[in-house]
Amino acid sequence: MHREFISKEQTRRPLPKLYLLYHELRSTETRYSYITGSTMFERHLDLYARLRQEESPHLSPEITFDDGHVSNLELAAPILRSRDMTAHFFITVGWTGKKPGYMSWADLQSLHQAGHTIGAHGWTHTLLTHCSDGELQKELRDARLTLEDKLGTTITTMSLPGGRYNRRVLTACEAAGYCEIYTSVPRAESLPLGTTIGRLNIRGDMQPDWIARLFERDGKLLNSLGKQYRRKEAAKKLLGDRLYAKLWALVNRKEADTNGGEEDAG
Repeated sequence: MHREFISKEQTRRPLPKLYLLYHELRSTETRYSYITGSTMFERHLDLYARLRQEESPHLSPEITFDDGHVSNLELAAPILRSRDMTAHFFITVGWTGKKPGYMSWADLQSLHQAGHTIGAHGWTHTLLTHCSDGELQKELRDARLTLEDKLGTTITTMSLPGGRYNRRVLTACEAAGYCEIYTSVPRAESLPLGTTIGRLNIRGDMQPDWIARLFERDGKLLNSLGKQYRRKEAAKKLLGDRLYAKLWALVNRKEADTNGGEEDAG
């Protein structure tokens, strides 16, 4: 009896994924942690390309962006295209076409038509754990329906502002039609994906060599970041969101005119 030939690709299990979270890109230098220089972003993408081409990869890097800053179209999209990569862009719907520095509906249509995935990031970027039932309706259901109407596609993914959630928020997300809910918990995700999906916030000072260590098989660095995250969560509960946000902005040198950052950071 002859065995049917099975290729490596057929027998290889789907790789776990590590989702990487970016916000704004900038071509000039900044001290604010959650803005990444465009040159640094290029170096990051070159690393991700190498990781995807390894003989026996351990994790697959996946790129996401939160907020919908115009630099996502003007800087990130061309860099991604030059390396034949796509990303998942989560949009603060109420800012689209209204808030200076953020994308228009035509911009989002361009991203969508270029093969990138679009998801929701709320309506006003409010922490969902602070919302009433009526506010959750606007932040979740209205945001999804507006994106679908403007882009002509189904929207099933939601990124939680500030990564903040509880059982009530997750229930509301699922009721609003979201199948995948992206958090700020730094962890690898096995396939098939669950309902909640972790991500690692990328700061502008993170060097490619350091990021490469996240993909090592021993998982030591990623596990260490998970422990740091849990300590920060305990600090948030102790200090409260408002005081924690002030301390976070100070440590990360947040600029007065930026809207990403602690609201998105884990």
